[in-house]
Amino acid sequence: MRNEVIDKLTILVTSAFGLVAALAWNEAIKDFLKTFGFEEYGPIVYALIVTVLAVLITVLLGWLSGKARKKAAKKTRAKKSAKKTR
Repeated sequence: MRNEVIDKLTILVTSAFGLVAALAWNEAIKDFLKTFGFEEYGPIVYALIVTVLAVLITVLLGWLSGKARKKAAKKTRAKKSAKKTR
């Protein structure tokens, strides 16, 4: 039971920090758009920029995750192979 509580708290705290980071980026992007005079186009420019960033970051993280999984699988196969030869 204690481990489950710790796991849930970890997820909640991580999610909370993620929300705080998202809100900070929200303000940073809005200020960036104001600096270059894009606020006159309304929220559509903001939405497009955030969507493009979200897609690019998601694709990059997926690619990195896949690479890490392949590396871990290769390492696991090498360990199993080494055990068989003993």
